[in-house]
Amino acid sequence: MVYSMDTSSPSSSLFAAATALLLLLLPALSAADDWQAAHATFYGDETGAETMQGACGYGNLFEQGYGLETAALSVALFNEGWSCGGCYEIRCQGSTACAPGGAPVTVTATNLCPANYSKPNENWCNPPLRHFDLSKPMFLRLVTDFHVGIIPVAYRRVPCVKRGGVRFEMKGNQWWFAELVFNVAGAGEVKAVAARGSNDGQWVDLSRNWGQIWTSGNSRQVGQGLSFRVVAGDGRSVELDNVVPQGWAFGQSFEGRVQF
Repeated sequence: MVYSMDTSSPSSSLFAAATALLLLLLPALSAADDWQAAHATFYGDETGAETMQGACGYGNLFEQGYGLETAALSVALFNEGWSCGGCYEIRCQGSTACAPGGAPVTVTATNLCPANYSKPNENWCNPPLRHFDLSKPMFLRLVTDFHVGIIPVAYRRVPCVKRGGVRFEMKGNQWWFAELVFNVAGAGEVKAVAARGSNDGQWVDLSRNWGQIWTSGNSRQVGQGLSFRVVAGDGRSVELDNVVPQGWAFGQSFEGRVQF
């Protein structure tokens, strides 16, 4: 037996309207529920000098477009470097030191907060704890007094917003080709890279050496013009043709015309 609903009745119309409203609200409710608990503090001073370099392989974060909006991740969040480049929205919660209004900050993962097994407790970066070491300017946006030290926070992954295209810095030497992949929008993280030389025209899968440093393990790409294929952490991929011209030098950076 098949039952049908009389949508002409007032009660049926009300039910249909409520159902439609619930369907509209589901994405917002889902987004509101994806916050997770963690802790945060800061390292360095207001200049951010101590946040430069780090375990992701980035260098001068100002020149590379990250600025002071960065964080070092605890071991559990760092995921052996696969989280480098990912973006996080962080808000202070549950502390009397939280800044009025509770506005969150958005940061990019650029470093590792290493584990410390020398103390019996308060080892915030030890697994399985989730913790963020923020630049001091970012921490100051979350609290009324930085002397509070450690604060409870809520965080969630968010899409990265970057200016310009995906960028590549040439690393290695004449015997060993490597590159740093940075300024990645969208997922931010990179899970695969391939390079194609202008001379041989062959795609070669690179392997992640550490952080966001990728290498072929040999010198095959040295001296060639290069195109790249980058796969982000969410599985999306882009192909960047003729990014690097022949005659490039180690230490130079090049920007593709494509972004996620």
